[in-house]
Amino acid sequence: MSEIIIRSVIAKDIQHVAEIEAICFPETEAAPRKSFEDRIAAFPEYFLVAETEGRLIGFINGCVTNSSVVYDELFYSTEHHVPDGENLAIFGLDVIPAYRGQGIAARLMNQFIQLARNTGRKSVILTCKDRLVHYYESFGYVNNGVSESTHGGAQWFDMTLAL
Repeated sequence: MSEIIIRSVIAKDIQHVAEIEAICFPETEAAPRKSFEDRIAAFPEYFLVAETEGRLIGFINGCVTNSSVVYDELFYSTEHHVPDGENLAIFGLDVIPAYRGQGIAARLMNQFIQLARNTGRKSVILTCKDRLVHYYESFGYVNNGVSESTHGGAQWFDMTLAL
């Protein structure tokens, strides 16, 4: 396997990021390119990508908030980013199918958790579908039950990792 590099996003990554999101999430849940442009402009420090041989294969991104849960408006507007907030919210963890099962998502997650620690956050929060609750629990996240989020018309679970 070629070397996998985890690095901060840069503006020229936008097209590949949008393509990866479209592969990894249903259309009703996938963030559009414009959202990624806004996120990269507003809080690039909370956007990491995985690449191999110069090709983007995955990413993780989010913002800082004082909320204890991810609420739908966070996905749609960078205005909800609170730079000195208590919690780091994760919007998405994406790895293209050909590279799944190789620990890339775990590396992205672990680096994001470390970023939260390094910037003094109290917790990392996310929402996930039922089938992924166990995966996130393996990082130490606690399942707080069914989320109020209705993003994309799906049922989500609130997960919290206290730091």
